Amino acid sequence: MTSNIHQPPRADGTTVLVTGGNAGIGYFIAEQLAAAGATVVIGSRSHAKASAAVDAITARIPGAQVQHIPLDLSDLGSLKASVDHLATDSLDAVVLNAGIALDDPPRQENRRGHELMLATNHLGHFALVHHLAPWLNGAPAARIVTMGSFAARSERLDLDDLQSVRDYDPKRTYGRSKLAQMSFAFELDRRLRASGSTSMSVIAHPGGALDALTPPRAGIHQRSSGQHLFTLPAKALVQGKDAGAWPAVRAVLGPDVQGGQLWGPRTFGLRGKPHLEKPHDHMTDRTTGAALWTATSTLTDVEPFAG
Repeated sequence: MTSNIHQPPRADGTTVLVTGGNAGIGYFIAEQLAAAGATVVIGSRSHAKASAAVDAITARIPGAQVQHIPLDLSDLGSLKASVDHLATDSLDAVVLNAGIALDDPPRQENRRGHELMLATNHLGHFALVHHLAPWLNGAPAARIVTMGSFAARSERLDLDDLQSVRDYDPKRTYGRSKLAQMSFAFELDRRLRASGSTSMSVIAHPGGALDALTPPRAGIHQRSSGQHLFTLPAKALVQGKDAGAWPAVRAVLGPDVQGGQLWGPRTFGLRGKPHLEKPHDHMTDRTTGAALWTATSTLTDVEPFAG
């Protein structure tokens, strides 16, 4: 990939699905991929927010090819119908970006009784990859890019309490859900390699990405001048969500990217150009990855790329 992060390789003729591409980092991933020439499909629970994102991207990038499909990752039963909305025969990449972070108790569950952050951030994406397999297999060398988080570094998975029934703390449960995503992504790549698949699983994380340092986008994000000025000193350590999107875009388009890699910001892992990172051992542990895969398959009743 070119050293100029503002000019990624051209992606004309490719199609990429971005979950949660209607807001935050996901929006900027979608915008940057569209600017590179990719046809971008935004997966979103909200038709109105997805339409606003499409409008914002096409207003900035004349000729951009942007679509959206309904996607509620917390509702496992809806995912097959969601992917059937894809107006394409193949996907060159999917960016598993969407997620929720709850700040306050009490613990919440989805319709199936799954803890809501784990259900949305991990279980939903696991099941989504299963349903997308025919589209990903239809591409010459598809990439499944998982958005991890700094929050996963300090957490460990408790496979006997995966849904935080006994030990629920919103921040820790969020961190564990992101660790589950990352552990799944590493395990997925191991399984893809073992099966001889041409698809690859890659992990990225945005570092420290703040709303107040993020450039405005009509209908998507606005910031006051006071907010921006107040947070300017933080620019020495963190960045806006536009820059937080760079590692994921690098993972999607970089010609040197390989399966099982972790990409993040260069400066202290918090800001700057994307670079290749060494993941922490607890993220890549094979025993944990295999056990998590089995537990997740039982909870979702599916298995990505099986058969």
